[in-house]
Amino acid sequence: MGTVITIIVIVLVVIAAGAAFYAYQRRRSGQLQQRFGPEYERTLEQSGDRRAAERDLREREHRHSKLDLRPLSAESTAQYRAEWDNLQGSFVDAPADAVAQADRLVLRMMREAGYPVDDFEQRAADISVDHPEVAENYREAHRVAVAQTRGEADTEDLRQAVTAYRRLVDTLLNTNTREQA
Repeated sequence: MGTVITIIVIVLVVIAAGAAFYAYQRRRSGQLQQRFGPEYERTLEQSGDRRAAERDLREREHRHSKLDLRPLSAESTAQYRAEWDNLQGSFVDAPADAVAQADRLVLRMMREAGYPVDDFEQRAADISVDHPEVAENYREAHRVAVAQTRGEADTEDLRQAVTAYRRLVDTLLNTNTREQA
């Protein structure tokens, strides 16, 4: 009889541990989904495996925590805002040039804020940690900027790219303004 009770207790402990582990995994997945929003879904779709996608997102968080990010100065913020306003105004006459300028402007802003800028995919991953809502916009805008250099983007593509860049520029500038307040 003592052996039967021992086996039952062991089985119950194993079941309880399994249930606790499952609940922990669900909670951790839920936290990543909440933090990354659409970026969680994109990463999951891209990897095809929930564990791999979540590992990638946790690695992004870890890498991001080691970055020396700093707010733009008030002068830089004003300069970038004016530069963006001029760029948008030039779109009607030179849409391809406006997209190329937007791509370079975002790169400069990110560099000044402390983001490593050597690799586009890494930039998009880094920005997704704090601003997952605009990471996909950034990817799409950059895709159009690259396509435009090959002559493969029409005016509507260019318009959508500038709109997507605007979301990222606004986010970076508004974040900077909140941090300085």
